[in-house]
Amino acid sequence: MHAARGAGRAAMTTAQTAKRKSEEKSAPVYQRLVLKLSGESLSGSHEFGIDPATIQGIAHEVKEIRDLGVQVAIMVGGGNFFRGARQGELKIDRATGDYMGMLATVINGLALVDALEKVGCHTRLMSAIEMHQVAEPFIRRRATRHLEKDRVVIFGAGTGNPYFSTDTAAALRAVEIKAQVILKATRVDGVYDADPEKVKTAKKFEKITYIDVLKKGLSVMDSTAISLCMDNKMPIIVFDMTVPGNLKRVVLGEHVGSVVSAG
Repeated sequence: MHAARGAGRAAMTTAQTAKRKSEEKSAPVYQRLVLKLSGESLSGSHEFGIDPATIQGIAHEVKEIRDLGVQVAIMVGGGNFFRGARQGELKIDRATGDYMGMLATVINGLALVDALEKVGCHTRLMSAIEMHQVAEPFIRRRATRHLEKDRVVIFGAGTGNPYFSTDTAAALRAVEIKAQVILKATRVDGVYDADPEKVKTAKKFEKITYIDVLKKGLSVMDSTAISLCMDNKMPIIVFDMTVPGNLKRVVLGEHVGSVVSAG
């Protein structure tokens, strides 16, 4: 009789341990993060514009991690509409071109708001350039409060200043809202010493320091963004967003992509 009770307790303890391990595996390792999306990532297989299936897929992926209790902020680029100073053939003044690019990020931000709201995510678009009819002005404490209320916050218009990229804006906002990590979404599965889409022998770095990124001139983020992250010990994870489920895997602590940190 006593042996049967002991066996029952042992089986119960084993089940509880297995359940606890399962819950630990499904617990996010980050509570607050900034997801950096390029404008081009929204265009899918098209050369420009917004691809409906792509943006809907991104919205579902973001909802998955928000449902885990993760506070999500998104910095979006505008390259699918306008590349700022890189539109060289137009011979537009650098500052003017950058402002045009900032407006493009707001267009993308509005599209993301719509897609996220349709999948059940309460969302706020905050712009570094005031445009009250379409977005809230960026106020750090207000952005933090939105996150605490489980709203997804989208940052538009970069820093609001020319000569600064949305990579730098992502680093700045991450530091301001006290995020734990920047997730840099790309089309490749990490950081390489050369473009893996062009160089088949390109070497992937599983981990790399900020200093090495700068020394090697790797195109992870621009040098201003990397320096800002280095000064504030803000880790960056570069991963392939085109693979369904990768965003959730990163948040759950699985080894996906490449990590840029102090070492």
